[in-house]
Amino acid sequence: MSDQQPPSKPSPWWIRLAVGERPKRTFARAGMLLVSSLVVFKFLFLPIRVVGISMVPTYRNGTINFVNRLSYASANPKRGDVVAIKLAGSRELLLKRIIALPGERIAIQHGAVKINGRRLQEPYVLSNHTWNYPELLLAADEYFVIGDNRTMDQRWHDYGIRKREDIIGKVLF
Repeated sequence: MSDQQPPSKPSPWWIRLAVGERPKRTFARAGMLLVSSLVVFKFLFLPIRVVGISMVPTYRNGTINFVNRLSYASANPKRGDVVAIKLAGSRELLLKRIIALPGERIAIQHGAVKINGRRLQEPYVLSNHTWNYPELLLAADEYFVIGDNRTMDQRWHDYGIRKREDIIGKVLF
C-alpha cells in the first residue's frame, strides 16, 4: 500500500480564471481591498460633484473631485484654498475659495476684493464684475469664501462668512 494520495482533480478553467490557483488568498485580498476602499472613501477622501458655474473657470459644472477630510486636522485653512463647505441642516456641500482669514477686514468694491484695505490679487478670476460688499471684520473662527466666477450676478452666488466648523476639507484637484 502506498502513502501517496491520488492527484486532485484540477479546477475548471473558469474558476481558475476568476479566483486563481489560491481562492482563499484571492478572497482575502478582495476583502482587504473592499474594507480599505470603504475607509478611504468614507472617512478620508470625499467625492464631490460640481453643480453650477460659480467656480468656473477653475472647476467646471459636472466634474467630480475629491475632498481631503484630514487636510485641516493639524493645520488651519489658508487664503486661496478651495474647500468644501457644508450647509446647515443639509447634505449639500459647496465648493468655494477662501479669500479672507479670521481677524481680517474684508470688503468688495466695484469687483475688487480688499483685505485690510489692500487689494487682493486673484489670478484665478478671469473678469471682475461690479460686485460690492460692505467692509466687515471676521471673528476668530470665521472665514470669507466666494466662488471664482465673478461674472455671475452677485445675487446668484452663495458666498460670505463661514465658520471653521463648516469647512469639511480641502479639494485635492
